[in-house]
Amino acid sequence: MQTSSNCIYIQSHLQILLIKPLLEIVGFAKAAKVRHFKFDHSLITSLVERWRTETHAFHLPMGECTVTLQDVALYVDIKVDGRPVTKPSYLDWGGLCGTYLSVVPPKEAFSGSSIKIKMVVRKNAHFTN
Repeated sequence: MQTSSNCIYIQSHLQILLIKPLLEIVGFAKAAKVRHFKFDHSLITSLVERWRTETHAFHLPMGECTVTLQDVALYVDIKVDGRPVTKPSYLDWGGLCGTYLSVVPPKEAFSGSSIKIKMVVRKNAHFTN
């Protein structure tokens, strides 16, 4: 008889096996290997005490320390260059631009959920003059 925690482990392990090929395609396969962390509660407590919300940095005896996306990418060994990985969006981006920017950029200005700002600026050139 299996315990429920074993069932959960098997289910999550199967899910990882199913999505692993997709993670490899987008360069996140190594992220699936990051499962368990050994927490050092004393270290976490010390870092919390040294965190300054005003500067979003840790204030240490040797100076200020900020953790960047590149730092995390180095430690976790994942790719952070290139286009973002997002879920599909079915919004009417032209309509949203019309509502909030009072201009509808041409279709070639859009690439998925991204918009080429140069196209919006060109279309809104009368605002800058």
